[in-house]
Amino acid sequence: MTTWCTAEEAVRVVQSGNRVYVQGFAVTPTPLLQALTARGQELENVEIVHLHTYGPTPYTDPQWAGHFLLRAIFVSDNTRQAINSGRGTYTPIFLSDVPATFRHGGEMAIDVAFIQVSPPDSHGCCSLGPAVDATLAAVNHARHVVALVNPHVPRAHGMGFINFSRIEYAVHCSDPLYVTDVVRPNDVQSRIGRYTAELIEDGATLQMGIGAIPNAVLSELGDRRNLGIHTEMFSDGVINLVKKGVITGARKKLDPGKIVSSFAIGSQELMDFIDDNPMVEFYPFDYTNDSHIIRQFDHMVSINSAIQVDLTGQVCAESIGTYIYSGVGGQMDFLRGAALSPNGKPIIALPSTVSAKRMADEDLDAMMQEPIDGQISRITPFLAPGASVTTTKAHLYYVITEYGVAYLHGLSLKDRALKLIEIAAPQFREQLERAAFANKLLAR
Repeated sequence: MTTWCTAEEAVRVVQSGNRVYVQGFAVTPTPLLQALTARGQELENVEIVHLHTYGPTPYTDPQWAGHFLLRAIFVSDNTRQAINSGRGTYTPIFLSDVPATFRHGGEMAIDVAFIQVSPPDSHGCCSLGPAVDATLAAVNHARHVVALVNPHVPRAHGMGFINFSRIEYAVHCSDPLYVTDVVRPNDVQSRIGRYTAELIEDGATLQMGIGAIPNAVLSELGDRRNLGIHTEMFSDGVINLVKKGVITGARKKLDPGKIVSSFAIGSQELMDFIDDNPMVEFYPFDYTNDSHIIRQFDHMVSINSAIQVDLTGQVCAESIGTYIYSGVGGQMDFLRGAALSPNGKPIIALPSTVSAKRMADEDLDAMMQEPIDGQISRITPFLAPGASVTTTKAHLYYVITEYGVAYLHGLSLKDRALKLIEIAAPQFREQLERAAFANKLLAR
């Protein structure tokens, strides 16, 4: 039976030694986290598990050492410092595998799930909104479920409905959701977008993330026909293409006519677009990111980014040296799925350089390079010491920068190095060639 109560009353269900799962993205249940942190002196060894969240993370403050420990499945701006200073720990795992870890219990058994949902409909069902991801599995297998019930949460179609009776403690909430501004691409990102768009044919099914490069790609697709979306997440860039009739999903083998995703991040316009829209369906990670599902789409195009790519084709997308920056995410899920699909195209798209000042501001020397013209090359002789290999060289097909496209699959180490040097920033090409010779990738 569901009990209506305050946030302060609801979080009393959490006991010392519990593991608490927190839904993230636009529906991060901040009032519950704040109420839980206020109980900090009463609690010991409470582990808080989540992916990307928005808003404050008071439980990561040094004063709560021994009381709360963050376990991040994905590291974002609001948790990066805590993870890298030892006030939290990071779990590298494919997103497709996360729901199963909650189902199987053990190391990742969930005691309490904190979520934010829409009010129940006439059938007693609440929507998880634009964040089904791993949350559905957490809710289904947690011993206790605590929910903010908020009319601002869009009622999203798909598998993100739970019965109101599953909620043990419900808290009225009318706070606005977390929304983000649309990121406009700069000249470099626009050039990457144009090169990438040239590889996308009519009828292709797309996976891409958030940010300026995905927006730049989508802005170049206005003349395509019957594109589909099967992705782990999407943002505002799809809205105009749906309105123009470019994204229809008509040729998708699975879920035809549907935009299928696991979560969404974007503006209030995006939240309004999702609300009660039968074209948009949200599913858990073990469906959206299952490579067996992904490989069934003809012309599946997967577009992901990276921090570094070395001259052999190893990709690091989650750390700068040993400094954890993000997470494994769904990159390998989709790159491998796209590689196995008929006419699929797995793509890593990234700017060729990063500002040396940005690295200095982060106090990160891990790139281990001499800057040129105030820039550091993202195409490198080796990954930085301690850097994670998110995607292996054997899994890499297309790499795109603002200087062109390198197709690497099936190439020797020598030919890979030559192709990657061609799309590196011009001021770094001689440096990279010398490194390739020194490391026996190129013969003199």
